[in-house]
Amino acid sequence: MNIKVQVPGVLRPSCGGAASFELAATSLRDAVEQIEELYPDLNRSIRDETGSMRRHINLFVNTANSRDLRGLETELAPGDVVTILPAVSGG
Repeated sequence: MNIKVQVPGVLRPSCGGAASFELAATSLRDAVEQIEELYPDLNRSIRDETGSMRRHINLFVNTANSRDLRGLETELAPGDVVTILPAVSGG
């Protein structure tokens, strides 16, 4: 089952410059674990030393924030798009 992961410009150097890549994942947790194996630098940008998602990182499944779904337990279907979206702030 292939899903697409979209990577924002600021994090692309952590995955070889890719704007997106595909994974065979059945849940968001599975996708994050595969990211850890394939792109360790990207993993360090989205998860802390304990393996928890960093507070300033949002993961969207299609158009829904995973925090409003089942978090990392959110199930994925073929064709789903996971977007990594760092929080932006400013004044």
